Amino acid sequence: MPYMEEIPSIVIVDGYIDDPAALGVPPYISPIVRAAAGAAVDARHDVKYITMDMLRQGERIPDADLVAVISGYTVPGKYLRSMPMSSKELMHFARSIGSYSILGGSSCSTPASRLFDEKSEKDIAAKIFDILSGEEGKERYRTLEEWNRWMILGASVVKQHQDYPRPLIAEIETYRGCHRYASGGCSYCIEPLKGRPLMRSPKDVLEEAAELRRNGIVNIRIGGQTCIISYGSEDDSGIPQPNPDTVGELFCGLRDLGFEVLHVDNANPAVISEYPEESEKILRILTECCTPGNVLALGMESADINVIEANNLNSAPERTMDAVRMINRIGSSRGHNGMPLLLPGINLIAGLDGETAETYDKNLEFLREVKDEGLILRRINIRQVLPVRREFDVRINERRFRKHKETIREEIDREMLKRVVPYGTILHRVLMELSDGGTTFGRQIGSYPLLVGVSYPLEIGKYYDIAITDWGYRSVTGIEHPFNVNTASMTALSALPGIGKKRAAAIIRNRPFKDLSELCSALDDPSISKSLEDFLTF
Repeated sequence: MPYMEEIPSIVIVDGYIDDPAALGVPPYISPIVRAAAGAAVDARHDVKYITMDMLRQGERIPDADLVAVISGYTVPGKYLRSMPMSSKELMHFARSIGSYSILGGSSCSTPASRLFDEKSEKDIAAKIFDILSGEEGKERYRTLEEWNRWMILGASVVKQHQDYPRPLIAEIETYRGCHRYASGGCSYCIEPLKGRPLMRSPKDVLEEAAELRRNGIVNIRIGGQTCIISYGSEDDSGIPQPNPDTVGELFCGLRDLGFEVLHVDNANPAVISEYPEESEKILRILTECCTPGNVLALGMESADINVIEANNLNSAPERTMDAVRMINRIGSSRGHNGMPLLLPGINLIAGLDGETAETYDKNLEFLREVKDEGLILRRINIRQVLPVRREFDVRINERRFRKHKETIREEIDREMLKRVVPYGTILHRVLMELSDGGTTFGRQIGSYPLLVGVSYPLEIGKYYDIAITDWGYRSVTGIEHPFNVNTASMTALSALPGIGKKRAAAIIRNRPFKDLSELCSALDDPSISKSLEDFLTF
């Protein structure tokens, strides 16, 4: 290993992280990237930063003596306009590096990792600091002092991201590890291996947030931790008693910094069920301080008690239902951007030990109960377990798995979308990101934003208010709001509910209209225009 003290600069290549502990696919920038940049600055070295999308667009890697690549995804999703570095891209890129190189992230488990001089499976920021400081780069985690210092020093790297300042979202971590570490935690999760939770204080998190705000960041998510309800708890039990005062100190401080978007991530439903009084206080803090559209992802993973016991999972279905009910009761009111204030999500994992065909039936039975009670789930995340921590004995029946997902999409998801955004709901500030086959797709900025399709061209990169007119299984359909019937194109008019091409042509022949009554007279069915009354302007 070379002595790195005299390296003039380091290049950080962001291949994008998409893991339970870190979101980094645009519009996100991962905290791992910012920590790595801060570690290099702390070691008194210049930092240059380039993303995978910049490389795909033909930009070249700046000259440097050390190239650090951060990449990997353990929970791949459906991406709209960007995606993590693929295994093929990583292999090709690794062969082109002429400098000393280091790889971090879950890509360390891929064949391409052999092409790097170093790899870090624990904490690439700590390894970068040690190498640049002339120390042997052993595998270790950063200390709490390093963590807080590096997040401040690395904050300015956000300015080099292609999505800066909008719609970029910076994720901020509050702690690492798991309160269930003593029992080993969930069988598939690596967080318990990091030991007892190492908590950052509200003061330290707020200092990082303030530094990001000074550097132009307007959107943040408090993510990465296993359970935001358990933040600040010193309880060593597997189901820790929440600390509403500490959570309140953090989120009131974040609110006062004036971010445009403030969202959270994971929660342990067992904690909410076991400590309803403290949890209710925290849920009310989140609804008061955070942006509407906020989602608490509940780690149920399975409704099958045999799977729960075999994998030491977080919560029994009864406790998860307690959490779903409480979050709905407190957070289902609609906020200023058109979305409910706070809603639950459910995570389900296939392929865990003890799974049988009946496991899928029990999962579906749980979701049907949620639906039948009139409750709302914002997001049902169904994925196959990945052997990041260890191998699993279950061989997934792919046909059964696909059928299970399809049934949930058809029977549960569409109904949930109708409850989240009923007909005519106005979603404010939807950013249009992609045009495909005549449909323009966009999202609000946030943790788990709804995918909105508009079946006519709109300007990419521009924000629109959208009125919801229909629902799919994983997305919704809408039109601009307000919708000017006198200036809209033939394609846009055809997208109005009940209009179609023939009536759109009649509108164009007879316009301009002064008001709704004149529009009614131009249509063969006046009741159609009445149903559009709240959407149209003249």
